[in-house]
Amino acid sequence: MSKIQLAIFSLGLLVGGCTLAPKYKRPVAPVPAAWSSAATAAAAHTPVHGTDEAPGWRDFFGDPRLQRLIELALTNNRDLRIAALRVEQTRAQFRIQRSELFPGVQGEGSLNRQKFSGAATTFNGGNIITTYSLSVGASYELDLFGRVRSLKQAALDRYLATEEARKSAQMALVSEVASEYLTQLRLREAKAVAQQTLETVQASRDLIQSRFAVGAASELELRTAEGQVQSVRVNAAGFLQLLAESENALAVLIGGPVPNDLPAGQPFREQRLLTQTPGEIPSNVLQRRPDILAAEHTLQAAQGDIGAARAAFFPRILLTGSAGTASASLGDLFSGPSATWSFSPQIIVPIFDVGGTRARLAATKIGGQIELATYEKAIQNAFREVANALAVRAILEVKLQAQDALLRALQSRFELTEARYRQGVDSYVEVLLAQQELYAAQQNVLQYQVARLLNDIALFRALGGGWKS
Repeated sequence: MSKIQLAIFSLGLLVGGCTLAPKYKRPVAPVPAAWSSAATAAAAHTPVHGTDEAPGWRDFFGDPRLQRLIELALTNNRDLRIAALRVEQTRAQFRIQRSELFPGVQGEGSLNRQKFSGAATTFNGGNIITTYSLSVGASYELDLFGRVRSLKQAALDRYLATEEARKSAQMALVSEVASEYLTQLRLREAKAVAQQTLETVQASRDLIQSRFAVGAASELELRTAEGQVQSVRVNAAGFLQLLAESENALAVLIGGPVPNDLPAGQPFREQRLLTQTPGEIPSNVLQRRPDILAAEHTLQAAQGDIGAARAAFFPRILLTGSAGTASASLGDLFSGPSATWSFSPQIIVPIFDVGGTRARLAATKIGGQIELATYEKAIQNAFREVANALAVRAILEVKLQAQDALLRALQSRFELTEARYRQGVDSYVEVLLAQQELYAAQQNVLQYQVARLLNDIALFRALGGGWKS
């Protein structure tokens, strides 16, 4: 190798690791350092999981039936499968970009036959010449200004962003399966309450019908009791419809029909998802949320694009060479004086492109500003989701306690009203009103109970899997 060639390669080794990309520094999160102590303190008596690391979904969801459903969803869900394939796609694109850091080597073999006209030109085959050749060539760009390395780093960050997007899709899927499962449990419990109420009002209707037959009850009371029976029956049928729709939604989430051999699950009223929260949750736990990590990797990829755009202002040096053998006879291809070689360095210097290179750099810088704003917005949205979940949790606890007290009062009222009716003190209208209010209170308690569980899931997802950083 000549001294000039050696100098070029040495220069490439010295500066090849440098790039013109801006040095990345994580932006300051545009949110408070922690959520308000009032919100976290109000929710401190309700469950939130906490370990030294973000808990897995198995730690969070203890119901064995739900765990099995989540396993099926993680294996068979088509949206998650698409997300995983996108990760593989961007990984392949990264490997393509990374390969440009290394010389490309190609082998070539050829047979060339040419005919020459004119009597003055003769060869041992007449005026036709045959040439055989075999060579190995290599090409390499000296990445003096980090253009290739910047593009490689951008491709790597985009691959990492898709991997985080896959994790985000996985967490969303786990949350959706759990929410649908708990909703089903609530619907079954609500249907059972409706069925129990239906049996109660049917018994009342039968009693009034017997009293009407002997003239002890009016037809108005009888028709009122019959209307109440049909009203509860319609309401119970509505729960059957909602259950069927929920089962269909769950089948889509797990990627197929719900198996018959699932383990037994916990009753609805015994479902517990989280443990105790601390008095204050630092907002830096959001930095581990997959969607925020994906936004940060996309921001870093934009920095690599800027580095590549800056490098476009400087010369590109391409080294191309080959070595091989050529002969007019196939038998002499590997013997005799048939060796060939070539070395063709090339330098490409931007001179004038009507401002295109400068415009491309400006566009990449604006793209970086867009990704920065997107990253900051993702953090703000995540902070809001956690704040909302904490605020709703405190309110739900107050509502649930009040609703439990109301249910107990209405239960006592119904029992007293029914006893007074049997004694002839009150009309059946009073019993009807007491029964309707009791039934509504029973269903409301179930609504608040499932709302609290769904809020736990929302907080688990919003915190990226737990509260400790």
